[in-house]
Amino acid sequence: MGQMDDDRIEDASAPLIEHLAELRTRLIHSAIAFVLCVFVCFYVWSPIFDFLTTPICSALLERGQDCGLILIKLQEGFFVAIRISLMGGFALSFPVIGYQLWRFVAPGLYRSEKSAFLPFMLASPFMFFAGASFAFFIVIPLAFDFFLNFQQIGGSGELSDDGTETVGDAGITFQGSVAEYLSLTITFILAFGICFQLPVLLSLLGKAGLVSSTGLATVRKYAVVAILVVAGLVTPPDVLTQVILFVVVYGLYEVSIQIVKRIERRREARMRAEGTWYEEDDGDPKDDPEKRAS
Repeated sequence: MGQMDDDRIEDASAPLIEHLAELRTRLIHSAIAFVLCVFVCFYVWSPIFDFLTTPICSALLERGQDCGLILIKLQEGFFVAIRISLMGGFALSFPVIGYQLWRFVAPGLYRSEKSAFLPFMLASPFMFFAGASFAFFIVIPLAFDFFLNFQQIGGSGELSDDGTETVGDAGITFQGSVAEYLSLTITFILAFGICFQLPVLLSLLGKAGLVSSTGLATVRKYAVVAILVVAGLVTPPDVLTQVILFVVVYGLYEVSIQIVKRIERRREARMRAEGTWYEEDDGDPKDDPEKRAS
């Protein structure tokens, strides 16, 4: 009896060891791709930084100012290059990392589950890129233009009639730190890129039957509060960018409700064709697909 139990334990542990070995292989491949991409980006970090400074340079040029960022600390330039290399390396290696994740998850999915999960996996990097582009080309220029409006051009003193010199006005001129500028820019890009994942996440949950369009519409007022809190936390303390992020994310929430509603209609049509659709006495279908089929 004891020998049989030991055999069962060994049979059960064998698949676990195989899964762990497969996970290790996928992680190693992802890490190698990430490290290689980091080295590539470190080699060309200066052109990448020039591209990232386009919004601030354009805003300064419109005001007749030179585009120059300063190094406050001696090692600041090196760490800026490292941060750019890490960010660029992750962006370049993300397709490989996503492919390795898919190769690890796909063998455990049914064919129908693969066809349902794959579109969302492909849509995720696209939506992140859309959010990052929206932040970089629209939100960041507006935010920097807003911030630079608080500059004050100083005035020199003048000689009065009695020969005394009056005191000039104090000047406030932007002399930005390289590290602070990069941190602010990355914050904008990541905030909008992540928030643009909302339709993908809610659509995937709707496909799995974990949320419904009716439920999302019911908690709309709570979603508004949550979006306001997120907009206040992930963006700098200026009303303009917070309002933009709130409007965009709330719009994505409403789009998500319509996407989930469309998924539900397709599921209902398929189950009606299969003869497994069940409706309650009041005519409203149940939210759980498994209960409909029972």
